[in-house]
Amino acid sequence: DPSFCPPGFRPLLVRTRLGEGHAVFRRAAEAVLTWEMHRAMGVGIDATADRAAPGVDVTVTLAGVVKAPCRIIWTAEETRRAGWAYGTLEGHPECGEEAFVVDRTGDGTVWLTVSAFSKPAKWYAKAGGPATRGFQHAYARRCGTVLKRLCEDQPEP
Repeated sequence: DPSFCPPGFRPLLVRTRLGEGHAVFRRAAEAVLTWEMHRAMGVGIDATADRAAPGVDVTVTLAGVVKAPCRIIWTAEETRRAGWAYGTLEGHPECGEEAFVVDRTGDGTVWLTVSAFSKPAKWYAKAGGPATRGFQHAYARRCGTVLKRLCEDQPEP
């Protein structure tokens, strides 16, 4: 549930329209489930599997310096919905969960929803204050921009 946020955590919700049709949905779903979207953003990905699945550990490296270890807690591969969520592990700058979900609505529109709840875990995340929060929103928006670009070669219905 993207609206869920436990007490003491900050919510994040960013939706991006990717396009329309089954081909766009399938392309976006594969890019999210196989880490392609993240790699296309230029972040480092070190995962214990080639595809998101519950229990898979993945470490995202930002700017070659900040390491963010996570564990996949659920995945979805449905007719109109696909994606996954992770929980942060020890060493992640934040404490919380984040989900990347592609869905195709009844009218055929395909969306990426990035939702999260978090609170700072490392001193530099705490010290960053509003700038840290701004980075999280920018990262979520960039996910949508990059995924939309990856889907642009797909034919419209």
